[in-house]
Amino acid sequence: MMRSLLLVFTCLVLSAPCQAGLKMSSVFGDHMVLQQKQPIRIWGWTNPNQSVWVEMAAQNATTTADRDGRFQLNLKPVAAGGPYTLTVKADETKTFQDVLVGEVWLCSGQSNMQFAVSSSNDPELEALSANYPNIRLISVPQVGTQDPQNDFNGEWTACNPETVRSFSAVGYFFGRQLHQTLNVPIGLIDTAWGGSACEAWIRKDLFTDKHLYGPLLDRWQKTEETYDHDAAVAAWENRVEKWKINRKGRQPRAPRNPLTGQHRPANLYNGVLKPVLGYTIKGSIWYQGEHNTGRAYQYRDLFPLMIQSWRDEWGQGDFSFYWVQLADFKAEQPEPLDSDWAELREAQTMTMSKLPNTGEAVILNLGEADDIHPKNKQDVAKRLARWALAKDYGINIVYHSPMYKSMEGSGNRMILTFDHIGGGLDTFDVTTPIGFTIAGDDHKFVSASAKIVDADTIEVWSDSVSAPVAVRYAWADNPMCNVQNREGLPVTPFRTDSWPGKTADIR
Repeated sequence: MMRSLLLVFTCLVLSAPCQAGLKMSSVFGDHMVLQQKQPIRIWGWTNPNQSVWVEMAAQNATTTADRDGRFQLNLKPVAAGGPYTLTVKADETKTFQDVLVGEVWLCSGQSNMQFAVSSSNDPELEALSANYPNIRLISVPQVGTQDPQNDFNGEWTACNPETVRSFSAVGYFFGRQLHQTLNVPIGLIDTAWGGSACEAWIRKDLFTDKHLYGPLLDRWQKTEETYDHDAAVAAWENRVEKWKINRKGRQPRAPRNPLTGQHRPANLYNGVLKPVLGYTIKGSIWYQGEHNTGRAYQYRDLFPLMIQSWRDEWGQGDFSFYWVQLADFKAEQPEPLDSDWAELREAQTMTMSKLPNTGEAVILNLGEADDIHPKNKQDVAKRLARWALAKDYGINIVYHSPMYKSMEGSGNRMILTFDHIGGGLDTFDVTTPIGFTIAGDDHKFVSASAKIVDADTIEVWSDSVSAPVAVRYAWADNPMCNVQNREGLPVTPFRTDSWPGKTADIR
C-alpha cells in the first residue's frame, strides 16, 4: 500500500508524468482511409518532450511532443491506393493495418443524415448489393458535453451488407456514387445526431454577438442553473407508477437531460466533432435545419458561423461544404402564408453567397408531407454528389439548381430571369409552371399564373394584382411547385421582396 502511494506521489511531482502509453483518437485505426493528394495530419498524445516517429508509404516524419504530451505532424501527400501500414512510434508503438488512401468526407447534421440505410427506400436490395471493400465507414457515438473530448468509441469497417445497414443512408449513397465514378477508396465519417440544433455544433466562445445569440444563451444559462435531472427522473417514476394503476394513454416517456443532449450550445462540438476535428478530409456534407426553423432568421448568421468555425479550426482552408436544403413537409396550404420552413430554406441558400466552396442540394420534390424523414435518400445523395463531382473532381455535369437572378416589370406582369439553368427551364408532371405567388404594395400575396417564355425566363402575373411589386416561388412549408431544369434539379425557392418574415425577431 505504501509503495503504491509513493508511486502516485512521485508521478505527481515529477515534471514528466508517469502515465506511459501512446494515445490517439479512434479516427486513426485499422482499415481507415487517409485523404489523397494532401498533407496527411497525424496527431496524438504521449509523454511530454517524447520523440515521435511516423512511417507509411515509403516515407517517414518525426516530431517531439509538447509539454502537455500532444504531438502533431504531417506526412507528405500520397496518391490513391493501398493497402498500407501506418506505424507511430513514441514511448510505445502503434501499427495500423489495411490503410487505404483516397477521398475522405465528413457526414454530419441531424436525423435525416443519421437516417440509416436500413430505413431508406429498398433497404434489402441496397444492403445486398453493398459489397464495396474500398468504401470504409466509421461512426462517432452521440456524446453531448461541455468538456472537449479527444477520443470516441468507434472503429473503421469495410462496407458490406452487414456494416452498411446502420450507417447513414445519405452518407453511404453519396460515397458510393463517388466511388463508382472516381474508382478510388472512399472514407466516410458519420457524426450525425438526430434532432440536433446547429448551435450545438459550434464552440461556445464564438457566440459573441449578444443581439443575435444573447437570448438563446440566456435561456440555456437558466436551464443550466435550475435543471435537476434526478428530480425529473423521480417525478417521471411517480407518473409511471400512477399510469400502471389505470393504464390510460401511453406510458410516460423518460425525461432527457438537456444538459447532455443535442441542443445545448457547444455540446456536439465538444462531444462528437472534436475527436475527429483535424483529420485530413476532402470536405463535408450536411443535412440539418429542421430543429432551427423557429429561428430561421438567426440561421442566416448561425449556419455560416458554424461552417467558418469548422474550417478555421480544421486548418485546411476553405474545404468543400455541401448541404441539403429542407425538403417539403407538413400539410399543403391552398392560400399563400408566411412559413418558417421557407425562411430557413432562404437562410440556407444565403450561405452560398457568404462563404466560398459551398453548395446546396435542393430536394423540394423528394419530401413527404406526413414524414419529416423522407425515405428517398438515394436521390438526395445524388444531388450532393453532383456538387462534389463537378466542383471537387472536375467532372462536366450539371450540379446547381436554377436560381432567381433578376426581375423586370411589364404592366401587370413580372419577367423573371434565372441563373444555373442547365439545359433550360422545364416543368414536371404538367406543362404549366406552378408554385408562384405575387403581391402589390399591400404585401398581400395571391396565387399567380406563370409561363416559361425562354430557356432562362418565366413570366408571372395575376389578374387580381394590377401593379405587382414582388414575386415568391415555393414559399411554403410544403409548396406545390414544379419548375426545374431539364436535368431534373428543382428551382431554388426564392422571394424578390425583403419584407420581414415570421421569425425575423425570434432569437
